[in-house]
Amino acid sequence: MKKIYLLWVVFAYILAGCNGNTATHGEHEHEAHEHEEGHDHDHEGHDHEHEGHDHDHEHEEAGGGHAGEISFKKALAEAVGLQTHKVEPGTFTDVIKTSGRVMAAQGEESTVVATVPGVVTFGNLSFVDGTAVRKGQAILSLASSGLSDGNVAAKAKYAYENAKKEYERMEALIGDKIVSAKDFEQARLNYENAKVAWEAVAGKQTANGVSVVSPMNGYLKNLQVKEGDYVTVGQPLATISQNSRLVLRAEVSEKYYNYLPSVQSANFRTSYDNVTYKLSELRGRLLSYGKASDANSFYVPVTFEFDNKGAIIPGSFVEIYLLTAPMQNVISVPVSALIEEQGVYSVFVREHEEAYKKVPVTLGADNGSEVQILSGLKAGDEVVTAGAYQIKLASASNAIPAHTHNH
Repeated sequence: MKKIYLLWVVFAYILAGCNGNTATHGEHEHEAHEHEEGHDHDHEGHDHEHEGHDHDHEHEEAGGGHAGEISFKKALAEAVGLQTHKVEPGTFTDVIKTSGRVMAAQGEESTVVATVPGVVTFGNLSFVDGTAVRKGQAILSLASSGLSDGNVAAKAKYAYENAKKEYERMEALIGDKIVSAKDFEQARLNYENAKVAWEAVAGKQTANGVSVVSPMNGYLKNLQVKEGDYVTVGQPLATISQNSRLVLRAEVSEKYYNYLPSVQSANFRTSYDNVTYKLSELRGRLLSYGKASDANSFYVPVTFEFDNKGAIIPGSFVEIYLLTAPMQNVISVPVSALIEEQGVYSVFVREHEEAYKKVPVTLGADNGSEVQILSGLKAGDEVVTAGAYQIKLASASNAIPAHTHNH
């Protein structure tokens, strides 16, 4: 009986062991199957990423450029007048930036005054500031026929004729001692005075009165009277400016006083045409610089003289760039090459015929036409000097994307 019981125990133990191995083997097979499926799935994802990577390579090759480059076709560059300049270290003149005024040179202006008292009338003349006039040309007329003193020109003529007759009569009698020498001298003096007064208006009478004429060729400036004003003899009426030679007066802060002996020339820019004028191209020369500041200001005057070859207005205020001792081995670019964005300056550098790159730069001295570049450019860089803003607009739409490495 004990043997039978023992056999059943052994049989049950063996059966339980077989069932456990079968379950374990099934679990192992299931885990292995899942591992194989996950491995295949991962490989598919990896293959998919490699396909995207290959696509990026194909896109970059089609674009024909590198990261940050801006495509700008040659035909478009020619259409907008794009120009470039290869930068090289050279001489750059240090500057003192200030402000000042353009004035007429001595002897280049003449003030027109009233030769007779009267009422101003322009008649058919339409003279305003800036009108070109010729020597001897009538500017305005002074009418006195309606005044209580009468027509000044007519009175001058009558006085001259009477004084002349009296002088000629006494001249015939002085030899016979019929008139005294004193009376004769008085008659002669009256005649000379009347003659001068008449010659001042002779030939200038018009229907509107006595004409006031220009003493020289030039431009009408600072017309000080208007239609209907009454003027007296000697009262200023207008200024005639030849404008052929002008004076540039710069007001320099006292802190630059030690640099003034090294000032050699200047550039200046007007507000009405935004053009930078160079005194070196206008036969300009330094006249003087002040040895002290004015009692009512903290500025020292520096004065130049130059030819007015452009439409420069005497009396206008200008920005002035005083040129001092030159600096050597300086990289500079024209002002037109700079692009400003929220206080940060950049230039466009040509990489090859149809590709450009925006390069941030640090600015140094500015002489009005060129700017010193402290960092950002190197010798040999081909910088866009005209058409930079057109490239900036193009960069918003056709920048070549950077190469990516997504796995």
